[in-house]
Amino acid sequence: MIAPAYAVALAVGLPLIGCLAVWLLDKSPNWREAATIITGVILLALSVTVFAAVGEGQRPGYVLFDVIDGLPIAFQAEPLGAMFGVIASGLWLVNSIYSIGYMRGGNEKHQTRFYMCFMVAIAAAMGVAYAANLFTLFIFYEILTLSTFPLVTHKGDDNARRGGRVYLGLLLATSIGLFLPAIVWTYAIAETTDFAVGGILSSHREAVAPIAGVLLALYAFGIGKAALMPIHSWLPNAMVAPTPVSAFLHAVAVVKAGVFCILKVAVYVFGIDLIQGSSAADVFMWIAAGSILLASIIAMNQDNLKARLAYSTVSQLSYVTLGAMLATSMGVMGGATQIAAHALGKITLFMCAGAIYVAHHKTLVSELRGMGRIMPFTFAAFFIGSLSIIGLPPMAGSWPKFFLMLGAAEAGERLIIVVLMISSILNVVYLLSIPVQAFLKARPGEPHAFEGGWYDGPRYDAGDAAPARPPRTAIAEAPLFCLVPIGITAAGALVLFFLMDPLYDYLTPLMAGGSS
Repeated sequence: MIAPAYAVALAVGLPLIGCLAVWLLDKSPNWREAATIITGVILLALSVTVFAAVGEGQRPGYVLFDVIDGLPIAFQAEPLGAMFGVIASGLWLVNSIYSIGYMRGGNEKHQTRFYMCFMVAIAAAMGVAYAANLFTLFIFYEILTLSTFPLVTHKGDDNARRGGRVYLGLLLATSIGLFLPAIVWTYAIAETTDFAVGGILSSHREAVAPIAGVLLALYAFGIGKAALMPIHSWLPNAMVAPTPVSAFLHAVAVVKAGVFCILKVAVYVFGIDLIQGSSAADVFMWIAAGSILLASIIAMNQDNLKARLAYSTVSQLSYVTLGAMLATSMGVMGGATQIAAHALGKITLFMCAGAIYVAHHKTLVSELRGMGRIMPFTFAAFFIGSLSIIGLPPMAGSWPKFFLMLGAAEAGERLIIVVLMISSILNVVYLLSIPVQAFLKARPGEPHAFEGGWYDGPRYDAGDAAPARPPRTAIAEAPLFCLVPIGITAAGALVLFFLMDPLYDYLTPLMAGGSS
């Protein structure tokens, strides 16, 4: 078995080798897709190796090289990063399988370029997951932005270019204008960017105290991928991308990298105790709470399915920021587990949206009435994913909300508990209504049921002969390559509910800010 330290390095480098293989196999689509899947399987095995080693108390790492003295490109796995690595690599493999069905079913152009950019993006995500310091984190954070830009603009039309400009412009402006200065300022105070248990700034309280609010603001808004309002418009604009890209942005890498960075900065740069003592944390706690509710209200008014899911993501991501700003042990646990639970639920919803488009070219919620009769598997999976996002047992998404409520109680923030409860109600309205109408409502122009039979005209009297019942609508699902991944992630959202206890134990060092 490969040593965990080498597994960390290979997890970052392997997708780049896979990218080269995809390019060389451009003229052989079957082999090109095979190279993608093989890379995904090996990458998942590497991340599981690292995950297991961290669970045993190891902190495997690898120093690539020093850019300048004291600023190395270095990797080291800890519980949060190891969990993110498994989520990103596992869902990337599932999403890659789904992409084959979607790209071929939709006869999409430039498929080789698509898979190559996917490879570079997952390499960047793994670099973010295993970064040992802020310097390395920033480099791979930027690579992730640049490598996903061609994916967002893949369709090449005016809408794609417009959405891509917003995506690239806003993420680069916030990272270079806010995130980078925050890192430089941190280095000036602590003389290091290496992540440390308890926070690298915790031993410099006197220097940090006067500027803690400003520094926290630079990180909170500079990490634009976390989509904290008002730094969120790039995410809805990015929905011009093909659905596999949307799933990748929302569940696999980009937004997950953003909230992962927020939580990692909170735990390993500031430290929970330092954030607790900062009045600025209360401000950002309420900004996160406001984002949760406002984005949910906007989602309710979106008829475009992907736009509705995009604003749902803005809301759900803010749960992680909220957990970090609560700065309590259960708040941090709620934020960390939300990364995993939301990933499974949201990728299921986006892949369902893509399946609907591939099979029937429908993109609007108002067009989905009665569609459950011809796509029962897809809408059943959508129902399961919705339950997880809402937070209803026995789905994985119920645990993060429970932990966050406990964290709010620890912090004495009872109004935050109310916010979380209202959020769940809003989730029911804008998510659960979709599969309910798909299964229980008749499609426009379709015969509907009365007490005595089926009829599409005026209601008849009980003594009249009932008209003949029309034949059942034929099932017309998306290609199998789309359906299998949807089934895997929907099942994962259920299975994770029962695996939350071992995951809780695995992430416990985050709550203590220290080692297991």
